Amino acid sequence: QVQLVESGGGLVQAGGSLRLSCAASGRSFSNYIVAWFRRVPGQEREFVAFIDWSSKVTEYLESVKGRFTISRDNTRNTVYLQVNSLKPEDTAVYYCAAGLMKNDLRLDSEWDCWGQGTQVTITS
Repeated sequence: QVQLVESGGGLVQAGGSLRLSCAASGRSFSNYIVAWFRRVPGQEREFVAFIDWSSKVTEYLESVKGRFTISRDNTRNTVYLQVNSLKPEDTAVYYCAAGLMKNDLRLDSEWDCWGQGTQVTITS
């Protein structure tokens, strides 16, 4: 599968913003759909956002709608997650995942290719 590397995480105050990046290797990246998940200690990974290969279709976790924006630049083999108006509840390790057609995009078990994750910490 495609190799993925996340970056852009950090520690910010509530209300702040970050832009997370998911850099992919391989010329076939443009054929993949991509999702962002997040995980807090002791919990399973949670679906956050999805984008199709053409950037025409996106989906979001309800609690992040209006605050998070997923995008991709296939010329740079990169997917982004702009996270705004951050809340302490958004604190987690954020992962990107890539793959082809999925039966249920929101299930992490449906995704085969994962990055190592990037930590996002929000202070109150």
